[in-house]
Amino acid sequence: MEIYDVVIVGAGPIGLATAVGLRKRGIENVQVIDQTRTFRQFGQRLDLLPNGLKALKHLDSNAYEEVRKTSVRFFNPQQSNDDQTVKKTQEQKPPKTSTRWVYKNLQGQLIRSIPLGFDDWFKDYGEGRVSIPWYDLQTILRHLLSQEQVQVNHRCINVVDEPENRCVRIDCVSDTSIEANPYAHWANEHKNYDTPFDSSNTISQQLETKSLRAKLIVAADGINSTIRRVIYKDSQYCDFAQPEYSGFTAIYCMEIADIPSEIWAELQDKFFQDSSIVTLSNDQIFTEQPWIEKPRLMLFRNRSAQVGYIITLALPLDLLQGQSGSSLIDLAVQELEKADFPHRLKQLVRISPPANMQQRPYYIHRATISDSIQIKSKTDINTEDYPVKFQPSWSSGRVVLVGDAAHGMPPFTAQGANQGLEDALAIATIIANIALENNWDDLQALARAFEKYERIRRPFVTYIQKATLTGFPHSSNENWQEYHQQVCCRNFDQILEALL
Repeated sequence: MEIYDVVIVGAGPIGLATAVGLRKRGIENVQVIDQTRTFRQFGQRLDLLPNGLKALKHLDSNAYEEVRKTSVRFFNPQQSNDDQTVKKTQEQKPPKTSTRWVYKNLQGQLIRSIPLGFDDWFKDYGEGRVSIPWYDLQTILRHLLSQEQVQVNHRCINVVDEPENRCVRIDCVSDTSIEANPYAHWANEHKNYDTPFDSSNTISQQLETKSLRAKLIVAADGINSTIRRVIYKDSQYCDFAQPEYSGFTAIYCMEIADIPSEIWAELQDKFFQDSSIVTLSNDQIFTEQPWIEKPRLMLFRNRSAQVGYIITLALPLDLLQGQSGSSLIDLAVQELEKADFPHRLKQLVRISPPANMQQRPYYIHRATISDSIQIKSKTDINTEDYPVKFQPSWSSGRVVLVGDAAHGMPPFTAQGANQGLEDALAIATIIANIALENNWDDLQALARAFEKYERIRRPFVTYIQKATLTGFPHSSNENWQEYHQQVCCRNFDQILEALL
């Protein structure tokens, strides 16, 4: 019976970064599994900020260097030379753009400007900032592992403690109608395995249950974590097994072609100017009021000089159900009208192709439940049942949660992946110490180690979530600068020392 030292559930960047960190620390008996049938190009770009890059560099300097080489500038359009592919009028050709993300009010007045260049951030925080496609980051990390260490076609369905074997068993479902590992040659061959499992579709699938055993399981399986649901079931944390709706959602259209010249002229002259990405809200230039519940519209120009937008709104979840296409356009315009957005911006939304319209409700696993952050959207939970501060555990026995599985949150402060990388560094450090002291079978030592992980990581994640949900860093330039000092200038050597 094979027993791995560590099985990591989830082959996204955080799960793979954890595996890379363990391998760098001499722990080779590691298996990463994922329910996907293929590693395919999907997902948007990730902003890796100084804290995330510092964590990655401590995990594995090779991974850090590869990310730096592969990174791309965030929404930095390059004019295409293929006139057959890209049709645009002379007045719609974007000017040379700066590498800054601009925040403006609805009158076009500048509120804040954030540099996107690596060197600008390095000068201020001792580490840079890069933008990299999710898939590229996944690929970099995957290629730092052996091909045998990453297995697709494994959907986790259950976790069972096996004290008699001094391990934990993880049960998975695999589809035997496809190869056990279509990436045995570690190539990105696009086959017809590009959808996750749907256990209801049994006509074309031949499902088989497989089991793996490990001394430890690291759950990096995202905000809808199966592992979290399993370990919280029938426990005091059962109410927090599923993610909670944050109260915010995005309505967006990633591409609008053939924009009328009168709309384009105002977008260019009043809002874009020399920027390729601008966020607009009904704010004053200086205000101490949080902006988080006000609609915000992010405009961007892509590589083909076409315009897209993302509107972030505070909306009840039931208002979004069943909305798509034209109904999403109507809802977005209605909300922009309430917030007194200019006519041209509402026109832009109205000409959005209905087929390109999408919505994304944002969810959260709160790191700390307190009287100041009441569980408004969980109507079935009585907050009086919980103490002033309630902290759902990130571990149970031999199982530990990392990244979005532990503390997923909306992307407003671009800290989801960065906090996940900090988790990966913390857990890789702790597990390496467990191996060094040969405490694999000492359950009390494991509990103390995971408690230390939570004790060190939870307060900072709570701070990040508060910033994300209240928007306080954005209320003034002074708060913005203080927030970035708190987040980006921490001493990771001290953090690692505290983990040992």
